[in-house]
Amino acid sequence: MTATVTSATAESGSEPKGTGLVFPDDFVWGAATASYQIEGAANDDGRGSSIWDTFSRTPGRVFAGHTGDVACDHYHRYAEDVAIMADLGLASYRFSVAWPRIQPDGTGPVNPRGLDFYDRLTDELISKGIDPVVTLYHWDLPQTLQDRGGWTVRETAEAFAEYAQIMHARLGDRVRTWTTLNEPWCSAYLGYGSGRHAPGITDPASTFRAVHHLMLGHGLAAQALRTAGAQSISITLNPNAVYPVDESNPADVQAARIVDGLHNRIFFDPLLIGRYPDDVREHMSRFVDLAFIRDGDEKIINAPIDVLGVNFYQPSYVFAKPGQPASPDAPGTEGIAVREPVGPVTDMNWQIEPAALTRLLNRISNDYPGTAMLITENGAAYPDGPSPEDGRVRDTKRIEYLDGHLRACHEAISRGVDLRGYFVWSLMDNFEWAEGYDKRFGIVHVDYATQARVLKDSARWYSDVIRRNGLE
Repeated sequence: MTATVTSATAESGSEPKGTGLVFPDDFVWGAATASYQIEGAANDDGRGSSIWDTFSRTPGRVFAGHTGDVACDHYHRYAEDVAIMADLGLASYRFSVAWPRIQPDGTGPVNPRGLDFYDRLTDELISKGIDPVVTLYHWDLPQTLQDRGGWTVRETAEAFAEYAQIMHARLGDRVRTWTTLNEPWCSAYLGYGSGRHAPGITDPASTFRAVHHLMLGHGLAAQALRTAGAQSISITLNPNAVYPVDESNPADVQAARIVDGLHNRIFFDPLLIGRYPDDVREHMSRFVDLAFIRDGDEKIINAPIDVLGVNFYQPSYVFAKPGQPASPDAPGTEGIAVREPVGPVTDMNWQIEPAALTRLLNRISNDYPGTAMLITENGAAYPDGPSPEDGRVRDTKRIEYLDGHLRACHEAISRGVDLRGYFVWSLMDNFEWAEGYDKRFGIVHVDYATQARVLKDSARWYSDVIRRNGLE
């Protein structure tokens, strides 16, 4: 992907809406999806079971008992979906590989039919002039590995590096950009802390073990990919744009620092500096003996990357509140509360504040100089559907959301942030994890009963943005 190896810095600042705002010539426009959310074919062609298969089939875990068994049936309809991408003018497509399709048990024999699918998908993308950006792990861990401890044990990190080698050996001649993990915060904190996501464990010690072994897995995989000759290596984080409600109140400032340590610096610092922050180590040690962090691990995690993926949806504002219980998503946050959203929100009740994205990108650029970035996910859920009169999906609110955040990206670039591309979330409506099919993020509407795809107004708007390489 060209944009991951060349700089993209605008010479002028953001301009008022309506005057024309142009992005750098080499800025990459794409869309993103994830395997379990769209592929379906859960039992086809030798695919093994994942933690999300188990979780979604457990009563009470997912909205209305929904599962990803069929999802968008992308496994069988990928050619149709790639044709839509080409019609929209996408330069790049970020998709994830289902590890259980490749190694049904997470280790051991490779399933050739699983590799064949991603071979076909990659070739179809390239035939349409679309660069494939591969994410190796977007949360669907093979269930067999979870049965042996999942991300709480070192074995899974080592198995992940082997899996990365397998994928590069098959697709490395055509795929230039490799992303190891998507949002390890979600995998660790939601999967092993609050239990709101698969595998549904609620244990603070397991949370921090998972954090470390996910990041170790990234480092081992990055080393393996680099040795194999990968052109561009990445990881995608979902940093929390967290701020104190009252920046003049030391207690609120300290509350924001604690949350920042648990959500951001616990990943950023070992990844980009080579060590966990002292205050974060101290925080983790309240819940678990840190002996599982071996000498040399942080150096492995610090394996060089070429670009950092940033997923952004909303900011959060925190304040000190004595007596407030700790969030189940953040062990050790007693006495810290999160302010309810202010102003407009999406269907997820997420606060809409594009300026927070500019502020976040500036922060990363300043705190970790020289870090090239991609927006690897940004989008909004709204309860939209085709009009009964003409079949058109008029998702005006989504267009407004995307427009505002693209302007925030341009503003960051104008301030010197090395931001090289933007991937809208999501190409199509899909299985939205614990929300099932109740929330729609897509710029393409999917009728789950018929699998019909309908371009929303946002898809046509985004296509025009791509064509202009900018905004009106």
